[in-house]
Amino acid sequence: MGTVIDAVKQEANGCLPNGKKVQVVFVLGGPGSGKGTQCANIVEHFGFTHLSAGDLLRAEIKSGSQNGEMIQNMIKEGKIVPSEVTIKLLQQAMQENANDKFLIDGFPRNEENRAAFEKVTGIIPEFVLFFDCSEEEMERRILSRNQGREDDNIETIRKRFKVFVESSLPVIEYYESKEKVRKIDAGKPIGEVFEAVKAVFSSIDAKV
Repeated sequence: MGTVIDAVKQEANGCLPNGKKVQVVFVLGGPGSGKGTQCANIVEHFGFTHLSAGDLLRAEIKSGSQNGEMIQNMIKEGKIVPSEVTIKLLQQAMQENANDKFLIDGFPRNEENRAAFEKVTGIIPEFVLFFDCSEEEMERRILSRNQGREDDNIETIRKRFKVFVESSLPVIEYYESKEKVRKIDAGKPIGEVFEAVKAVFSSIDAKV
């Protein structure tokens, strides 16, 4: 059972260790769902900062830091980078950025990521933007945009889609139970998808 304090904490987005208040939106969608394009549109129209968990990990590896070496070794050995490592990078990026509105893209990837993010940061997302797209449509898009790329053959795409569904659906179901999922039909043309996205983000602006 949640306490009154929990309820109050759930209302706000949360604070970073330095006391900075932030607004967080998680962005989820399978490979080829078009979320990268839409994130760029949201940044341009609504003033959010886009943070990609994958990009932050790659940047940390490139920096040659001790943390980066540890991440690189784990990836080389086929191990999963612990949630806390990714969360600390996200937290640091939010603290160092002057903005207080963030799109976190491709995270949480699974239920363990989600629970760890809330536990470590105390931040509850404003909502989860879920780009819902059929497997057939994702396949068609990836194959047409990336001819010749090794990791874009049919079998690999289907594997990536299966992993996405198995790991991310429990996260989406959890947030659906909290009425925090904003589902977008990502199978439509880019312009129509962004109209649906705009309607979701305009409702936050109206609340503020």
